[in-house]
Amino acid sequence: MASDHRIGPPNFGSERDMLRSFLDYHRATLTMKCEGLTDEELRQQSMPPSTLSLLGLVRHMAEVERAWFRRAFEDNDAPMVWSDEIDFQAAYDASASTRAEAFAAWEAEVENSRRIEREAESLDLAGYQPRWGEEVSLRMVMVHVLLEYGRHNGHADFLREGVDGTVGA
Repeated sequence: MASDHRIGPPNFGSERDMLRSFLDYHRATLTMKCEGLTDEELRQQSMPPSTLSLLGLVRHMAEVERAWFRRAFEDNDAPMVWSDEIDFQAAYDASASTRAEAFAAWEAEVENSRRIEREAESLDLAGYQPRWGEEVSLRMVMVHVLLEYGRHNGHADFLREGVDGTVGA
């Protein structure tokens, strides 16, 4: 794995700055876990019956970013990235995907999510989560997506270790 270029979250700051910093830290962690690997290595699956791979995680997180930012605050009917239905599992099938394809989609969704957050006057911005059929706040969405990254970066730790033995932050 390449050297750690992540910027750690601050010890003090506003609620918004903390949420933004922790999200960006976890986004950078996912990127770091994938650095230096070939497409074939990124597609390497954990163990049957799971089809989980690092590339599948990147694809899944593109769906998460889209579902929770774009679909909640901009376009409730925006199609998902990898499936015609709201099927988050479809993203895990990275058997025909490439780093370039998966990261381009994920990075585009991350940038869109950052823009939505930046332009919001407050964390109390209300959006509508079509999957739940309920209104949600930007604050709730940021916490939810942060938890998704935390969980899946734990998976990324194990997947990376399985690919080449690399462990660590």
